[in-house]
Amino acid sequence: MENLIHNPYLFKALAAYPYDLEETMEALNYALSYDDQNVQALCLLGKVYANDLNEYELAKSCFEKAMASNLENPSIYLDYLYTLIRNEDLKEAQKLLDFAMKIKGVDKVYLMLIQGQLFEVQKRFKEALVQFKKAKKSALNNHFKRFVNDEISRVKEKLGAKKKRKPKKKKRAKKSSL
Repeated sequence: MENLIHNPYLFKALAAYPYDLEETMEALNYALSYDDQNVQALCLLGKVYANDLNEYELAKSCFEKAMASNLENPSIYLDYLYTLIRNEDLKEAQKLLDFAMKIKGVDKVYLMLIQGQLFEVQKRFKEALVQFKKAKKSALNNHFKRFVNDEISRVKEKLGAKKKRKPKKKKRAKKSSL
């Protein structure tokens, strides 16, 4: 049962992350012993496993438990998507992204950014650019717009490098000198 107010250990874990992993993990263990279906605690544990310990399967398990507990909680999806992409579960990431776009309260603009990054990982650079431009148009702050501009620049460089490959020169038939 989700009850954030009565679970002070979750707040301790959130306050400690990412600066004190030992404190974070201790507080998460207490929070989850109090409520083993706490979505926020499961998501933070998944984030620690993915970002700090590179334990993607354990992270996925945490995010799946969080989804089983409350599918409509918007805090699940962003970190779970990054975990799937880093673990190269790209088809699963696309399915989750499509589903997350329908969840009320999920940051849709950030999902557009993640869609662009997913396309980039798949080397679908033109589609990535389209997504990044959509995200930029929908941005609500300048910091995010600058970040998206950097994403666009990086992909354009990749596209430029792809186009700059020189085509193989055709061999010319040598004229026989007589």
